[in-house]
Amino acid sequence: MVKAILGKKLGMTQVALENGDIVPVTVLKAGPCVVIQRKTAVKDGYEAVQLGLVEVPGPRRVTQAMTGHFKKADANPVRFLREVRLAEDAGEVKVGDKILADQFAVNERVDVIGISKGHGFAGFHKRHHFGGGSGAHGSMFHRAPGSIGASAFPSRVLPGMRGSGHMGAGRVTVRNLRVIQVRTDDNAILVEGSVPGAKGGYLIVRKAEAPKK
Repeated sequence: MVKAILGKKLGMTQVALENGDIVPVTVLKAGPCVVIQRKTAVKDGYEAVQLGLVEVPGPRRVTQAMTGHFKKADANPVRFLREVRLAEDAGEVKVGDKILADQFAVNERVDVIGISKGHGFAGFHKRHHFGGGSGAHGSMFHRAPGSIGASAFPSRVLPGMRGSGHMGAGRVTVRNLRVIQVRTDDNAILVEGSVPGAKGGYLIVRKAEAPKK
């Protein structure tokens, strides 16, 4: 069994639990996915599958190389392709198999992987959550980074020093989110809390590698 699925972030809302608690949830489109390629330890050195997220309508432009790749799998072209490693007890998985949201259960823990929102060029306060100095009059130290290198030695700024730069638009993994609802008819799951990225962003949802009790 493949322990992950591809999806898309649809937005956030809140739901009421049976005990009356109101919890914030993110609605994720989870599948349906199809296995486009199967990699084996004998041929490729590791066990994995390449999944494709089925969407309607599909992509309008597909390169000639990718057209042949999908034709070999006897599948329609898709926009979002990702490779997922298989566990030793994954069983028999072959090209053309469908991966659906029903593999997840309520109260199960999952990890969600996505691309965070891009914020362009940002200062060190926003980018690295610097606290800054006192806001009192006469302080002369409000939004300065502090010391970034001694003057005598080494007389330079060491590599890796936190500073201003491009913020966001990177791969982020949020671990151990609780599954609140699984809607198999709508190919959707609701997870507690927030996930990386903006609405419409593509995601990988996998069973938690280190689940909480």
